[in-house]
Order: sequence, then C-alpha cells, then structure tokens
Amino acid sequence: MITGADLGDGTYRNPVLNADWSDPDVLRVDDDFYLTASSFGRAPGLPLLHSRDLVNWTLVGHALERLQPAAEFTVPRHDCGVWAPSLRYHDDRFWIFWGDPDHGIYQVNAPAVRGPWTSPHLVKEGKGLIDACPLWDEETGEAYLVHAWARSRSGVKNRLTGHRMHPEGTGLLDEGKVIVDGDRIPGWFTLEGPKLYKHDGWFWILAPAGGVETGWQGALRSRDFFGPYEERIVLEQGDTDVNGPHQGGWARTSAGEDWFLHFQQRGPYGRVVHLQPMSWDADGWPVMGDAGAPVAVHRKPDLPVQPPAAPATDDDFPGGRYGRQWQWTANPQDGWATQHSGDGLRLSCVRSADAHDLRKLPNILTQRLPGIVCDAEVELRLDSEEPGARAGLALLGDSFGWIGLERADDGTVRLVHRFAESVAERERDAGRPRTVPEGRVRLRIAIGAGARCRFAYDLGAGDGWEPSGPVFAATPWRWVGALLGLFALAPVGGGHAGAATFTQFRVSSL
Repeated sequence: MITGADLGDGTYRNPVLNADWSDPDVLRVDDDFYLTASSFGRAPGLPLLHSRDLVNWTLVGHALERLQPAAEFTVPRHDCGVWAPSLRYHDDRFWIFWGDPDHGIYQVNAPAVRGPWTSPHLVKEGKGLIDACPLWDEETGEAYLVHAWARSRSGVKNRLTGHRMHPEGTGLLDEGKVIVDGDRIPGWFTLEGPKLYKHDGWFWILAPAGGVETGWQGALRSRDFFGPYEERIVLEQGDTDVNGPHQGGWARTSAGEDWFLHFQQRGPYGRVVHLQPMSWDADGWPVMGDAGAPVAVHRKPDLPVQPPAAPATDDDFPGGRYGRQWQWTANPQDGWATQHSGDGLRLSCVRSADAHDLRKLPNILTQRLPGIVCDAEVELRLDSEEPGARAGLALLGDSFGWIGLERADDGTVRLVHRFAESVAERERDAGRPRTVPEGRVRLRIAIGAGARCRFAYDLGAGDGWEPSGPVFAATPWRWVGALLGLFALAPVGGGHAGAATFTQFRVSSL
C-alpha cells in the first residue's frame, strides 16, 4: 500500500488520491464519506471508496459487476461505458447515476454501500447523454435530473439539460429543457460534469468548463431548477501547477465545514484527486481553495484523527482470488482466473488471434498506475506447455510494453520483453530473449519521474536485477490513465492451453 496524502501533523498534501480516480463524486452519510469515480469500459465498474476524514481513503467495493449491454463490452472500449457518475443518498438507499454516451442514463441503488446493488436501470435512452446527476428536493418532494452532452455522439456540447424525475428514480417526467447554455456565457466552452445541490434556497450546479487540461470549476445558481442561472468561476489554476482543476463533488462535514474534491489531469497518471477547503463569501457564492486557487498543503478537516490509508496496491492472491483494486479490461468470462487452495493468481492462457496487441484483449487484469516514483514487481511461473503461450507484467496505454515468459516451439521457456508504439498494430522485441531453465522469474517495472519506466527481471540465480530494453514512456489510454496489467495468452487453437501463476505483487515507493 502506498500512502502519502496525510502528513501526520494535522495537514495533508494534494493529491489525496494519487492515481486515476476520474470524475470523482463524494457523499457523506452520518460520519462516513463515500466516493465513486468513472470506470469507463473496465469491469467491475463504479468503484466505491470510504473515508472518515476526506484524506485517507480505502477501496471497499464496486457497484457494477458487469457493464451493460454486456455483449458490447466483450472487448476493451476505453472511451465508452461509465462516464462521470453521481453518488447520492435518498430514502435510506445509496444511488449512483451515470451516463453511457452510446446508450443513455443509467442508475443503480443499494441499501448499503457494500450492496447488494441493483442491476443497471436505463432511466433515459439516447446517444450523447453524459454526466447525469439527480436531486431529491426534501422541501417540496420533487425530484430532478441534470445531464451534459457528448458532441462525439450527439453533435451537441456546452449545455446542460434538466428534467423532472420520477421520485423513485425510474424515469423522467418530461422531454427536458436546456437550463444552462454555455454558448451564451462569454468565454465558457465545454461545460460538462454537473453536480446538482439545493442549498440556502438556491439550486446549485457545480460544473467545470474550459476543457479537462486547461479549464476551471464553475458554480451556477438559480431560485428555480429550470433557471435562469447566474454563474461564477470558483476555482482555477492561477499561479499553481494544478492545471484545469476539473469536476468533482461537495461534502459538508458533521462539524459544518465544507470541502470540494475534484480531479487534475496528469497525462499518463490519469485524473488524480485533490481536496480543497470551501467557504462562502458575503454574496453567498462558494470560495474554493486559497481564494479560488488550488492548495498544495492544507490543514485536514476538523474530524477525528484517522490512521494513514490509501487504496490497496499489493496482493498475495490468497486462494487464487484477486483484490478489489484489480479490474478486467472488459466484461470477464468464467475460467480466466481459477480459485485454488494456495496463494497466487492462476490465469488461464486464453487463446486469442490478437495475442500480439495487448490493447485489444479483454482478459488483462489491471490496476491504476500510481502517480509517484515507485517499483511494481511480481513473480511469474509459466505452467503452460503450449508453444507460443506467454504471460507477463504489462504497462498499458495507447502504447504498451510488457516483460514476461513465453514457451518456445522447442519447449523451452524464454524471457521476452516487447512493446508497441501508439501507431503500431503489433508488438516487437525490446530486448534479446533468453532462456529461463526453471520457467520462473521475478519481474519489475521501475516507474520514474514523468512515468518514464524501466523494465527488469531477476532469475533468482544470485545475479540480482538485470535491466531489459530502453526507457519506456508510459502514455494514457485515450482518457484513461496508464494501467499496470497481468495477463496470460496462447495462440489460436483447440483445447485448454494451460495457465500461468503470479505471486507476491508489490508496489513500493522510492
């Protein structure tokens, strides 16, 4: 486990979640805070994180076991699936709404954050409907929903549409109305990611504009849900290094303090999450960060002291089970991972015609690339006797690299290191293959500053770590950050192709 946000002296350092927890939304129920984030085409989706102080977070589960429609997510689709979910608590239930840009607005709900969660329910069908957020007005009993638009699917962007919603969240009660048109606000473009609240008699929409890497966080308010809204920029980069402070959610503590969690786009690291103090000015507008600029270090929320925590990275795979931090690159199939009585992840060598391009494969088990200088290590044993079977440790993005073991035609096991640039359709060797007599190796990806990575291996013969190949620069995967991955493959053919076993996955900060 990598920690670092809690400085241990009553202060914290941003980002509080230093990995790709894209489009975060946050919620308080009693003394607990919960957070969810975009998961796009990976499964399980809709991660659920828990905290008691908004600084120290743990991953407690997922709300979406498989993406729907299931048949469309049998292959990786990293620009599809779950976009910008909203997490709410109403009528003693947790609710998550999100927009799938190709199908419409979905919701799931549960009596407890750990579930059981309902199957996805399609609230509104249509293309380009994204970033959905509900509101139940406790004063009037009315329910509303606001969403943004993806121009790539609908030809529409920079506007927010509002609806009256069935109080049970099952459907919408009208055709909708554009309640904020960003084209009518001078200088605003790419208005998206709305989060809807009712506060002090106002309807509030907290929404970013200006683009993910270059924009700002806006606040809009109206006495009536359908407008008109007035707007203000409430958080922008200023002279800090936090580019485009982007969408997130507002949480109020039991002590009455207000805080805002949002993301920052950091290239191959994806969208890391920052925590900003939030107050209100004399005119009733929110003020985020330090007079509207992001803070780097700040006092923690006035809440009971919590032990340092962060989402897990390490895994011993007890009984062959993998931890919550892992996601497949598409909906999984039975038999990809086998449970057993010992420790270690046993992955079946799945037969595939795309075995030379990891970006096309659904059976890659991944976790987020940490946003710090660190080493990722795992031990691998290739059990398959199938010529061409291979397994390894990968770094996935628009370009990818991996190091691992392959069964040669003569029956020997070779250490191989391969990569592919973003424009390449096939991988190629990054180093000279060498024979591994025991069929076992320890693998390492050393992640340096700027996500410049070096691959290495240890054959356990007393020679220690041997470097392999040149420096590899990690890249994002569309707008998903780069991913660490484990995989096992075999060429197209008939019958069971055997398996590979991974043990002692570790990520250690340097």
